[in-house]
Amino acid sequence: MKLLKTLLPAAALVALPGLALAEDAPVAGVNAATDTSFILTSLLFVVGGFLVFWMAAGFAMLEAGLVRSKNVTMQLTKNIALFSLAAIMYYLIGYNLMYPLGTWMIGSDETGGYLSGVIGVAILEAVGVGSDALDDYSYAATSTDYFFQLMFCAATASIVSGTLAERIKLWPFLIFVAVLTGIIYPLQASWDWGGGFLDSQFGFSDFAGSTIVHSVGGWAALTGAIILGPRIGKYKDGKVVPMPGSNLALATLGTFILWMGWFGFNGGSQLAMGTVGDIADIGRVMANTNAAAAGGALVALILTQILYKKSDLTMVLNGALAGLVSITAEPLAPTLGLATIIGGIGGVIVVFSVPMLDKMKIDDVVGAIPVHLFAGIWGTLAVVLTGGYHGEATLMGQVTGIVVIGLFVVVTSAVVWVILKATMGIRVDEEDEIRGLDMSELGMEAYPEFSKG
Repeated sequence: MKLLKTLLPAAALVALPGLALAEDAPVAGVNAATDTSFILTSLLFVVGGFLVFWMAAGFAMLEAGLVRSKNVTMQLTKNIALFSLAAIMYYLIGYNLMYPLGTWMIGSDETGGYLSGVIGVAILEAVGVGSDALDDYSYAATSTDYFFQLMFCAATASIVSGTLAERIKLWPFLIFVAVLTGIIYPLQASWDWGGGFLDSQFGFSDFAGSTIVHSVGGWAALTGAIILGPRIGKYKDGKVVPMPGSNLALATLGTFILWMGWFGFNGGSQLAMGTVGDIADIGRVMANTNAAAAGGALVALILTQILYKKSDLTMVLNGALAGLVSITAEPLAPTLGLATIIGGIGGVIVVFSVPMLDKMKIDDVVGAIPVHLFAGIWGTLAVVLTGGYHGEATLMGQVTGIVVIGLFVVVTSAVVWVILKATMGIRVDEEDEIRGLDMSELGMEAYPEFSKG
């Protein structure tokens, strides 16, 4: 029996390649020699996509914990609505705008080309990129890549949600999300990840999206916060009035969920799992990702103790997230020690930039701007310490990418916010804001038993 138990796993391992080659109808464009690589890379996208999807729950819990109890239901509604909306907009328009060259985006119908989206294809054909040019896809199923990339798009919108909490109307916010996920995010992402000019001409390097995902959400949030204005009573007589969140346990849970999801965010961005080297790289990416988060959390813990004589949990949570954002632009090349330092600097950025924004009277309810924008910029610049995944990243190339993408997102976001403000209004009435958005916008409370005594 012991011998049988020993031999069966070994036999299964030997049989796996043969099983992978035993499909009756191979996918078009994939030959027998690459079937195993195709399957494993597609699996990476699926599992990575699962983990990044779970970050949507992390954002929801984090925001629900950091807003006041009278606004919790609103944040939960926004988060599930924005994810659903992102899924539709990215299908209809965004996916094809993001990968207009199609070299690893759209395949034949057999590989899932039907996912390409009617509107997106029409736009590409209108500018001279026909369907015949979008038929070279062979290293993973198109549908799995679409699934994986969608999660990044939705994460960008989640960043905006937390910053503008407690005073923005639901439907104008969702209209902005539709534009952000359908047009703004995919267009700028195509300039690097879609083989655009930032990649080809400037060598801009952003492995998993410190700038392309996180700073884009941060720029959109910053623009919205300035146009929207601070919450009533947040700044009085030159002083900042604390508005504690409703549930720090939920906020902590959300942070741990985001931390876990980041292993898919960065690990899946290796974009290949067909070789021993790929597996080793994925492991290295995950180890560095974890180290950076730990560095950010510990630095925030120590700094707040030194500065305020008491450690601040909300700063520690955001310090961990800032560490994660900081390492996202290049989680493969650094050593564990350097990854910890990069993440630790992200923690420093959070501790000092949160009060800086308050001095400027920019009201960011959950601290998303320091975490995603400022730490995202730092992480993108830190790529030059190791050269990036191209091996040739330069400071000028990184700065160019940051500035170009930042200007584009600020201008386009401002246009959308201003139009929404002028046409339908983006802020709830003063009475409704004081009452809370749960009742004024939705008519239901997250904690009804407590409000009724």
